[in-house]
Amino acid sequence: MTGILVCVVGPSGAGKDSVMAAARALLGADDRVVFPRRIVTRPADAGGEDHVAVSAEKFVSLRDAGALALHWEAHGIAYGIPARIRDDLARGCAVIANISRTAIAEARRGFDAVVVEITADPEVLARRLAGRGRETAEDIAGRLARAASVPADADETIVNDGELAEAAQAFAAILKRACR
Repeated sequence: MTGILVCVVGPSGAGKDSVMAAARALLGADDRVVFPRRIVTRPADAGGEDHVAVSAEKFVSLRDAGALALHWEAHGIAYGIPARIRDDLARGCAVIANISRTAIAEARRGFDAVVVEITADPEVLARRLAGRGRETAEDIAGRLARAASVPADADETIVNDGELAEAAQAFAAILKRACR
């Protein structure tokens, strides 16, 4: 039995990590659903997701050693999904990974993958990004323009404009279907 890689994509501010965390809580201790921690060249205390922080040099070393199943760079930061997801997929698990839209083609080439786009209205995205306080208004406008210019090639779309619980329930339903 082969598992499925559920690739979560969407613009910054869409609430991808929040929706994933809430859906994970709804699913409880289902060992058929795996949420690997991403490996990121960003400090562990930078806020946002729980990730494995590594230096740029360590990231290159991991990538070159084949320790990453997927990897990409966005906004000057390198991201990777650990290669051990292959073991989880071989066990028939649904593996959920927040990836860049630029990594979708690689994910589809290497795995049985389903792409779930989590998005929100551009005004909601702008408000959420501004609320983070990490970027200038110009940076936020650039992010939103880039997000609009790159198609998601999604199999499923969740609009996270309303209550988080609604989006989480929709995502949990997708994950239940992915657990074959």
